[in-house]
Amino acid sequence: MTVHGSFASELLPGVLVVSEPSGIKDIKADGVAGVVWQRHPLASFQNWIDTLDPLVLSRARIVLRPEAVRSAVAATCDKAGPPDGPERERLLDDIAALAEMFANVTGSRWLRLRLDIVATNACRRFHVDRISARLICTYRGTGTQYGTTEDGDPEVIHTVATGAPFVMRGTLWKPSPDPGLVHRSPPIEGTGETRLMLVLDPVDDPDEDL
Repeated sequence: MTVHGSFASELLPGVLVVSEPSGIKDIKADGVAGVVWQRHPLASFQNWIDTLDPLVLSRARIVLRPEAVRSAVAATCDKAGPPDGPERERLLDDIAALAEMFANVTGSRWLRLRLDIVATNACRRFHVDRISARLICTYRGTGTQYGTTEDGDPEVIHTVATGAPFVMRGTLWKPSPDPGLVHRSPPIEGTGETRLMLVLDPVDDPDEDL
């Protein structure tokens, strides 16, 4: 992944767009409900992942320590996933780096990791997750959609760029979440599109989460 320039801006009230990974920590700032790390995937990587047969994309759902993420995802890929090579290594490195950054920001010793393959209208309704915080990164396909609203669907819908990590507060954020920011998966059913997305949640007690 590459990043061009350095900036931080407010795309809409409560949502920051940053150009450096260190900007993810701004999710803890007053009045911030979401942070988008705007970055641009390498063309070679994006072409590789976009042209993979959906049957070899990896799925994973596991609770683990951040330092174990790379090896766990690599093991998943070895069983039924993309073939070994430099682009797969790039994907593994990126997932591991995002897990480490997110754990540092949230102060979590454990993470719930999901790699999801989506070809339907999963989570098509705008909502706020019942967690403290969440990181979503769509590696393939249309990114997460979001907006702000006091009630119902937002009037203006924004779409996170492919490859750009999006960190959001949930309803369990302490002392309280910033209201108004909602998100959903983009409606893609019937388009032939297949998305590959990474989801990370902080976990306090891994035994209770199993």
